[in-house]
This record gives sequence, C-alpha cells and structure tokens, in this order.
Amino acid sequence: MFRPLEIFIGLRYIRAKRRNHFISFISAVSMLGIVVGVTALITVISVMNGFDSELRSRILGMVAHATISGVGQNMPDWQHALDVAERNQHVKGAAPYVEREAFLRGNEASQGAIIRGILPDQESRVDDIGQKMVAGKLSSLTDGSWGIVLGRDLALNLDVNVGDKVVVYAPEISVTPIGALPRLRRFTVVGIFEAGMQEYDSGLAVINLHDAEKLYNMPGPSGIRLRLDDLFRANAVAIDIANQLGGAYRVQGWMQSHANFFKAVAMEKVVMFVILSLIVAVAAFNLVSTLVMLVTDKQADIAILRTLGATPRSIMGVFVVQGMLVGVIGIAIGVLCGVLLAVNLPAIVDWIQNVTGIVFLSPDVYYINNVPSKLHWNDVGWIAGMAFVFSLLATLYPAWRASRTQPAEALRYE
Repeated sequence: MFRPLEIFIGLRYIRAKRRNHFISFISAVSMLGIVVGVTALITVISVMNGFDSELRSRILGMVAHATISGVGQNMPDWQHALDVAERNQHVKGAAPYVEREAFLRGNEASQGAIIRGILPDQESRVDDIGQKMVAGKLSSLTDGSWGIVLGRDLALNLDVNVGDKVVVYAPEISVTPIGALPRLRRFTVVGIFEAGMQEYDSGLAVINLHDAEKLYNMPGPSGIRLRLDDLFRANAVAIDIANQLGGAYRVQGWMQSHANFFKAVAMEKVVMFVILSLIVAVAAFNLVSTLVMLVTDKQADIAILRTLGATPRSIMGVFVVQGMLVGVIGIAIGVLCGVLLAVNLPAIVDWIQNVTGIVFLSPDVYYINNVPSKLHWNDVGWIAGMAFVFSLLATLYPAWRASRTQPAEALRYE
C-alpha cells in the first residue's frame, strides 16, 4: 500500500516521538552543524568571488588589457604600430602612452610616483580613468598646458589641490653651460582621480603625452596600450600584433603584470573551500553516531520488520532515508542562510562598522576598503552537492549495520 516502503517507514520514524531524547538532541546538533558549515562555506566563497571581481574591475579600470612596447625607452614608428593594432578584430581600442618614474614636490611634501603620459581624447578607448575623476577633467591635459592629474592620496600627501603647482623631477640630468642640472618642470594640478586602489591613488600621476615626451626628452611614446573584446585573449592578441610588426617588441598582458594578485585570490579560495568543507564533513559524519544509537534503539522494530518479510536492503534503505532527511534539511536551511548572508553581507558589515567604529579593511593596508560579496549559483550547487555526498556517506555504515540485524538475537530478551 505504501510505496516505496523504505521512505514511508523512515518518515514515520522521523515524525514519531522517540523514547530516547538524547538521540533527538544528537540529530539536532548534527543538523545544526551542517547548517553552520554550509552557511559559512557559501558566505566565504562569495566573499572570495567578490574580492576577485573587485580586483579585476579596479585593476582593469586603470590598466590596459595588453601593452606593446619597444625594447628601448621608446617605440619606433608607433603610428604604424597603432594602425596595425587597430586593424586587429579583437582590439576595441588602442592608444599610445609614456610611463616613467619621477619625483614630485608639492606645497609641503615630496613623493615619488609613476608618470603616465596619455592623449586625453584617446585614453577612454583603453581605460576608465576619465570616469574616476573626483575633481577637474581629464580633457584639461592639453598639449603644452603642462597640466597634471594626480591620484587622490598622492594629492593629499603632496598637500595640493586643483589649481596648485607641482614640481616634477625626471630621473635624467640636463647638461648646461653651468653644469649638470636635474631635469624638472612645474606642472599645474588640473584634476584628481580616485581609482579605489592604493597602488594607483597614491602612486600615479597623469600628464599629456607630448608633455611627457618633452620632460623625458623622448622622440616618441613608450608603447601602445590595448583594450580587447575578450580580456583573456590579451597575451595571444598582443603577440599576434607584435609578430605583424616585426622586429623586437616587448609584449605584456594584464594577467602577467598583476598575476600575483589573482593567483593569491585563487589559492585562498581553494584553501578556504577545503578548510570549510572539513567543517561540513565533520557535521555530516556526526550523523554516524546519531544513526548508530538509533539502530541500537530500534533493534526490536528491525527484527519485527525482518520477520514480516522486509529484506536487508529495505532495512538499510529505512535508515539511509532517516539520515539523509536530517542531512537534506540541514543543507536546505544552510543554503538559504548562506545565500541571504552572502547577498546582504556588504550592508551588514557597513552597519557593524558604523555602530562600532571598527574598520575591517583599512585602505592604507588593503587594496579594497570594503567587504565585497558576489554570489555564484554554480558555487552554491557544488557546495550543496558536496554536503549531500558527505551526508550520504555518513549514513551507509549505520544503515548497513541495521540491515545485518538477526531477528532471533534482537528479540531474545524482549
């Protein structure tokens, strides 16, 4: 009448009031452990995904997908190289650049920084620095204006604002009739940007490409920066363009220049997944002790079922159903809690910081000053599937022991 019989009996055992409340307590603890483990795993993996996404968006918002440069300090025949790059089907934008080191002196302080020379009207093709301006405009960097755009933290360190003067010292020496003098130029601050990454906000200054060529006495740009339709093709596209140009060129993709960041995040994600999976495994295998005690408590019931014609396989199925029901309920609650926590984690962390005044990610130490979270449903599926497998494995031995019960021995003292 009731099919399948194993599921019916297993559900009846779950709903029935047990004589031994300690077994119910152990079952609840096992379920709670699975809930906590799955919730923690989903939340942590979502945070790692958020860090990876934030790093990619912030880094790729300030750097090109790929760069092609000459072997020396400048790139020969860069106009031809620019035309060749723009003809490539995967290149969405290309722009020349100059990038050198310099020493900057402001009103009250001095600091070293990277000087990047650009063409403002072409820069939007390869990065998003124009969208990150908090004061002034990138278009103010006209040829011969000797204007400069500073990162927000760099401007604060130099104690300057829009309209102030900054002296830029190039790492070259000019030979004059009165002797060797350092090459320097006074620039006017025409803008300030905030990328959200300490590396750029405190160490990057942008000037016009032609002003950079004059400052560093260069006959042309250092190279060409590229933005592609698929950022994971960066190395292949850059090498293809370099081969078309012929000669000796240096090719570098964004993954090479920032490989350490993404390798570290990927490694941390794997390590955290393994560590937190052990929590889920320990919680799931608590089901072993729960089912062992339950099998011992139900010896008489098992013997009666066997005498009524139940097969060992059916007995095993009954206890697998019981154990899996505890596991599945724990997994379902854990997934629900994990998804809700992962989605709302940034708001929760901001609320805690506002209430306590504690900053979890200081911008002076970390590249990201907030706690990001990005939920991937495929990660949720893998975590739920892994917890399900652990729960299934935990039920097999106790269920097998139950199926081996001999009716005569179990009923001997009843």
